[in-house]
Amino acid sequence: MTLQQQLAYVFLPRDVFLAVGVFDGVHRGHQRLVTRLREEAAKRGLLSGAFTFRNHPRTVLQQGLELGYITLAKTRRELLRALGLDMVLMIEFTPEIARTPAREFVSTLQERLRMRGLVVGPDFALGQGRGGNVAALRKLGQEMGFDLVVLEAERENGEPISSSTVRAAIMTGEIERAARMLGRPFTLEGEVVKGDGRGAELGFPTANLKPGPERIIPRNGIYATWTLVDGERRPSTTSIGVRPTFGPGQRTIETYIIDYNGDLYGKEIAVQFIRRLRDESRFNTAKALSIQIAKDVEQARKALSPGRQDIA
Repeated sequence: MTLQQQLAYVFLPRDVFLAVGVFDGVHRGHQRLVTRLREEAAKRGLLSGAFTFRNHPRTVLQQGLELGYITLAKTRRELLRALGLDMVLMIEFTPEIARTPAREFVSTLQERLRMRGLVVGPDFALGQGRGGNVAALRKLGQEMGFDLVVLEAERENGEPISSSTVRAAIMTGEIERAARMLGRPFTLEGEVVKGDGRGAELGFPTANLKPGPERIIPRNGIYATWTLVDGERRPSTTSIGVRPTFGPGQRTIETYIIDYNGDLYGKEIAVQFIRRLRDESRFNTAKALSIQIAKDVEQARKALSPGRQDIA
């Protein structure tokens, strides 16, 4: 479907100042952009809105690309709304949209969404071949009558924060760095499915998490985590890997919720990654592994204790 077709039935009561993008992660850079967007909209008496896509344009432009998402589309929408925007509109990015020239893209935003202004980052671009970069949008704004506000990139230790840098940190197990860029812990949500019962045999029954196939997964290892169950946050340890002591097998995500005895099968839980404790290791015996898990649990207790910054 074209951009015009997907926006054909949208009706807005007032003109809008917009931000456009995927907003995967809704990281600190996105948060700063939304804050500025709301300020610019308020100054002009306009609505503030985010126009976003369920899927990443790169998955359309690069067929076969497997791009792990930091946040599900539903979560992205909720996070953006929580930042106080008047409107969050999410559509599917399609090949037809990819072929839309920048001028036509902007004209459609003006016609269908009553767009009067855009807030963008320094590397932003829209339209076919990314033709609507900052320089092109400045010129279009003068010609077509909309304001353009360009923000400098938000930085973490001197490095620009982007969804790509957050993904890279998660994939390398730099969970604390990812959390600093996100402004909150990286979280995996999913259903608890049946496993092979190895955790229970070792004395540490685990919940086997099945996130969506499109989610990014942290590097294999053992993590101190918080697990949200039925609206309550509980301390936990989470193992990601192939369980080399017994295999190796398929990659799994197994969470041991400390001091919890409930039945979790079939429930939806969310795991917040706080600190990476160690690499995944192979042990010669199940007993040796059980002893190490007990140590992991104690390390996690310390890492999750109020005010504790170390895990020694």
